[in-house]
This record gives sequence, C-alpha cells and structure tokens, in this order.
Amino acid sequence: MMDPQSFIGRCQVDEDIADPARFVRLAATLDHDQPPWLEGMVPPLGHWLCFQPDARHSNVGPDGHPVRSDTGLLPNVDLPRRMWAGSRVEFRREIEKGAAIRRVSTLVAATPKSGRSGEMLFVTVRHEIGERDGEAAIVEEQDIVYREAAAPGAPLARPAVAVEGDDEVVRIVAPDPVMLFRYSALTFNSHRIHYDRDYARDEEGYPGLVVQGPLIATLLMDHLLRQKAGRKIARYSFRAMSPMYDGEEMRLGLAYESGQARLRAIGPVGVAMTAQADFSA
Repeated sequence: MMDPQSFIGRCQVDEDIADPARFVRLAATLDHDQPPWLEGMVPPLGHWLCFQPDARHSNVGPDGHPVRSDTGLLPNVDLPRRMWAGSRVEFRREIEKGAAIRRVSTLVAATPKSGRSGEMLFVTVRHEIGERDGEAAIVEEQDIVYREAAAPGAPLARPAVAVEGDDEVVRIVAPDPVMLFRYSALTFNSHRIHYDRDYARDEEGYPGLVVQGPLIATLLMDHLLRQKAGRKIARYSFRAMSPMYDGEEMRLGLAYESGQARLRAIGPVGVAMTAQADFSA
C-alpha cells in the first residue's frame, strides 16, 4: 500500500459519446413522459451517466468496485467501504447530446482521519468535462470517503440529522429495488450494496439496499427542475448526511432563499442529503 498523499496530482483522461439514449432511460427512471430539460442538451448531472467504468470482470473486487492499484488514480489503501459523500458542480456551458466528450480527472486531496467509526480517508477528485478539444463545460469536485470494514454482525449506525424549518414545495418518492437497479445500470455501478441485499446486510452491516448518493442528488435536481422547467443551472452542490434504504419514504423538499434553491431529502431519521443550486443569469 502506498502513502495516499503520493497520489495527489495524478491525472486520468477518459473519452465517451453523450449518447441520447442514456438520457431517455434516465427520464424513464425518473418517471417522465416529457423531461424538464433543455431540448437537445445533456441534462444537469447527466454527465454522471457517461465515462462508465470498464474494468475487466477479473479486476473487480468482492464489493463490486474495480480493484485499486498502486498505479491507479485513487489511493490504494486498506479501507474497503466507499461512499460518494458530496460534490460541487459548476455548469459553464451546455453540451449537446451526441457530442464526443472528454473528462480529465485529477486527484487533488487525500486526507487521512480518525473518527468514532475508525480510520477514514477523505479524497477529492476534480473532473473537467467538455467536448473533445474544447474548453471545460462542466467542472466538478467530487468527495469520496473510504472507511474500515464493518465488524462482523455489527449493524451500521445511521446518523439522525434533525429537520428544521419548512419547505415550500414537497414531493414524496420511495426508491425501490427496481429504481436502484435501473440507476446502477445507467451508470454501470456494480457496487453490491445497491442490489445484493445479503451482501449489504452481512458484509457491510446495512439493514437494506443502499440508495445511491448520486441518485438522491439527481432526484433533488429533478424536484427543482419540475418547478423550473428549462431553467439553466449555474452551480449545484450536495452533501450526504445519512444513508437511505430501499422502500423508505423520502421527502424531497425545496425552498428559495435570496435567489438560491435550497433542497433536502428527508428520511425516517431526519435529513439524508442537503443540496443547493444557483440559476444562470
């Protein structure tokens, strides 16, 4: 295992096509006949459906993630549990559907910490995405947390984050195993906590299938766009607060403050995710 600090500055370049069929399937997963996106353009957060992992099956670990190595982008540390904790996304310009696109990913931070749940590693990856040979249209800083393996038979503690204040617009959803499967298929995410109930319970200590963080963030973005169809988003950020499990009722809340959209997903024990968005002028 290498010092995670030695990975800082590593870069990886990926290329793809912004295939319109992916966004048709995203609209179906979000239950739209006519999605509230700009016609002909990649929808906000649609870039998460692109640049899918392509590790050979023999190079996939027991959790379903590609095996890390000393030569890869992400630090090779002995902390098996992984969570996408949040992102800060800047939408600088639109990307046309069908465009040839490129993503340049750079590891910009790798910070070890110790907490009540044991040793952790906080990693930040900066993604710059745009049409090939063009300027970046989307810039995202993605935060990933690596944690120790769960103790055998120990249930995973779920933080209870208090709900304060009221929301102006509320929508109720209950992500089920089918929605989780479809979103994992859209992103080619093979992490077993999202579809293998026995693994999620017995190996990682979850009581059910874990709703993907980016799916919750996408549901919040969709909640906003259902109210502001066609509006251009300049910036979007989210932070995961507490996990949600399949079948649980999720209350999507939206409020406006000083021209900014404030969003949150609320589950059985409180706030599961917070997000905010700024509109383009």
